[in-house]
Amino acid sequence: MSDKFKVLVTRKLPPEAMEMIEKECELRVNPADRAMTKGELEKAIQGVEGLLCLLSDTIDEKLLQINPDLKVIANYAVGYDNIALEACTKRGIPVSNTPGVLTETTADLAWALLMATARRVVEADKFTRAGKYEGWGPMLLRGGDVYGKKLGIIGLGRIGKAVARRAVGGFAMDVFYYSNSREEEFAQEYGLKYLGFKELLETSDFVSLHLPLTSETEKLLGEEEFKLMKDTAYLVNTSRGAIIDERALLQAIREGEIAGAGLDVYEDEPKLTPGLVGEENIVLLPHIGSASIETRTKMATRAAKNLLAGLKGEELPHIVNPEALN
Repeated sequence: MSDKFKVLVTRKLPPEAMEMIEKECELRVNPADRAMTKGELEKAIQGVEGLLCLLSDTIDEKLLQINPDLKVIANYAVGYDNIALEACTKRGIPVSNTPGVLTETTADLAWALLMATARRVVEADKFTRAGKYEGWGPMLLRGGDVYGKKLGIIGLGRIGKAVARRAVGGFAMDVFYYSNSREEEFAQEYGLKYLGFKELLETSDFVSLHLPLTSETEKLLGEEEFKLMKDTAYLVNTSRGAIIDERALLQAIREGEIAGAGLDVYEDEPKLTPGLVGEENIVLLPHIGSASIETRTKMATRAAKNLLAGLKGEELPHIVNPEALN
């Protein structure tokens, strides 16, 4: 009988992390290249001591009740709204995340979305591939300028700050921010100005979201908020899909209340709100904010280290509920 820790990994990870876990654990891995169904997860979690899961896995109280022997949960993500954190804490189960490693990569993608949306890059690519390009024309696929425009950042955490640095240093933009806490030192260093939520929406040519999903931020942007924005403004979301009311977004774009949007995350992921796919001025990505080879590997090894520490009774390097240890 193996004396190794029994562990469930809900999706195959980069090999560096898998090797780390396999050295010390009896490994149970989701064999499919997709998220586990609720039933599959309930069956697979039985009898394991450690769980390494993804943001797409719902770790609720019912799942925790199935396995009272669970010792640690390592989430392969920065966010952890997929986990019933209070229930874990009550059971003494430490939960960890992977902060920091995806900051610059996600900021890069936010900028890729901003540029692609403003300059109609995806639409232009489709146009060209379809054989419609018959030569340069003064009215062909006109988009919006980025350089020197006004950028509003909602949520000035690690990723929001990384987006701001690119805006100021590379695109000479006027950058405004709205956040629960004033980041005065950073704002002074980079020339950012704090604005109230509504004023930021009214002022900005581009709005980029960098918020966690909470009861306060769910559907933060809806019908009223889109009416406040400029009809030439663009919205970018690389944080959490449910921060936007997608039906209201569709209506705003169809009625010309805003110019376009770039989305990497969705309200009911992976399902898309009907109508999103048909809008040319919405750029849609499949949640690839952290999807560089380097970053996904760093995330995986960090999650593996958290998992192994918890199994050994050591403090997790990136614990999000330290009170669980008491």
